[in-house]
Amino acid sequence: MNYVDDAVGANCIRNARRILVVGCSGGGKSTLSQKLARHFDLSYISIDRDILWLPGWQQRDRAEQRQRIVERIAAERWVMDGTGPSTFDLRVPRSDVVIWVRMPRLRCIWGVLSRWLRYFGRTRPEMAPGCIEKVDWEFIEFIWTFEQKFSPRIVAGLAEHGPDVPVLQLKSRRQVQGLLDLLGLPA
Repeated sequence: MNYVDDAVGANCIRNARRILVVGCSGGGKSTLSQKLARHFDLSYISIDRDILWLPGWQQRDRAEQRQRIVERIAAERWVMDGTGPSTFDLRVPRSDVVIWVRMPRLRCIWGVLSRWLRYFGRTRPEMAPGCIEKVDWEFIEFIWTFEQKFSPRIVAGLAEHGPDVPVLQLKSRRQVQGLLDLLGLPA
């Protein structure tokens, strides 16, 4: 895998036409992705809103999910926010850089809880219509075990489908702020 440091990562992002942002729920993928999309005039693609979910938290059929990804990654300029290693075979080879938002689990749990409070009873903008913000024990458990259960799948998928694609890992809010500073973006 081609891990890069912050300065090299910032340079990769500046020159990228297609950026994939992955990581655990609540870590800040969507917020970062939307900032990058606005600043670099890239289309913002949310896996949750555009690919995975239908109203009422119903998942789209896998074949339809893959087709929707294929259609969207055909574009020349985008930021895609979402992890889903099962579709890395489509997304990673088409990406110029991968940003792995790899926050500590307590930071991610705080992120989903504060997001739930902010959007209580409503659907957040990067979610599919009709998917009211929710937090349940299964979701908390998913976040708590993400690093142990899912990070190895991310590593394997990135190594298999994009061994030469630069990967920038962001492991703290301070590191995210440092990247934004390098890119000349506001916090």
